[in-house]
Amino acid sequence: MRLPCPHCGERGNEEFVYLGSADPVRPADPNAPLQAWIDYVFLRDNPAGSNRELWHHTYGCRSWIVVTRDTRTHEILGAAPARSLPSSASSTASK
Repeated sequence: MRLPCPHCGERGNEEFVYLGSADPVRPADPNAPLQAWIDYVFLRDNPAGSNRELWHHTYGCRSWIVVTRDTRTHEILGAAPARSLPSSASSTASK
């Protein structure tokens, strides 16, 4: 599988480390209810189809990128720098 790094161009997946889904949003309040933290840390969807994933270009530019990939075919549908993601629930509430 080849991943399109926004900085380095298309590269082999052996240059990257997979983190997981790019969709979970960290609770804005550190004192959020325990269930909010359990949901954030442990509960993940397992979609068949288009999924946004976080990848680290460990053996390249060392940037975090968000890759949109079809989990059924491994087709890469796009990639963008991870800085475009909201970091917490407060960031998503303001949008």
